[in-house]
Amino acid sequence: MKLRPGFVLELAINFLLPWLAYRFALPHLGETGALIASAVPPMVWSVIELARFRRVDALSVMVVAGIVLSIVAMALGGSPRMLLLRESLVSGAVGVVFLLSLPLRRPLIFYLARATVAREMEGGAERFETLWRERPGFVSAMRLMTLVWGVGLTGETALRAWMALTWPIERFLVVSPFIGYGIYGGLALWTVWYRKAMRNRVEARAQPDGIAG
Repeated sequence: MKLRPGFVLELAINFLLPWLAYRFALPHLGETGALIASAVPPMVWSVIELARFRRVDALSVMVVAGIVLSIVAMALGGSPRMLLLRESLVSGAVGVVFLLSLPLRRPLIFYLARATVAREMEGGAERFETLWRERPGFVSAMRLMTLVWGVGLTGETALRAWMALTWPIERFLVVSPFIGYGIYGGLALWTVWYRKAMRNRVEARAQPDGIAG
């Protein structure tokens, strides 16, 4: 996948700008106010996307939802263990949303992938819709990816929640990043491998009979 300008812009608006807004607002507004400020860039981007393309940007919605969940978790209490759980609650909620979207007509990953493809190429969204309608294997792949990510994220949350509630805080702070990044890295590597395997399978089926051998 090439890093196209539209994709880089999307990453900057949904990840870099919220972080910068949070850092600048923290000394003046406190943590809750800074979190609210960090939600402004992806919310504005969602409004722009809705006005331009008549569709909601799925990645922005997920980022804003994560920020809202962080604010809710803060409101539940400021104990050290609750603060340790806050990040896990966000990823766990995303994982649950992935799993709940499986029985729907289109799972969550479909909308995330379509939004990305729409920015990478002209007419990308229409091509994505065509693949969904005409290729049952593509539909199955989207559902499998949704299932794997949903199970992975909820499993990571359950494991880190158990660690946060039962382990000494010092041990959790040392081990937890390796658990989180390990699971995220494993999910990302599996996704890259699965996409490559699906692409190779499609290319093999497109070859004329008898070309091999």
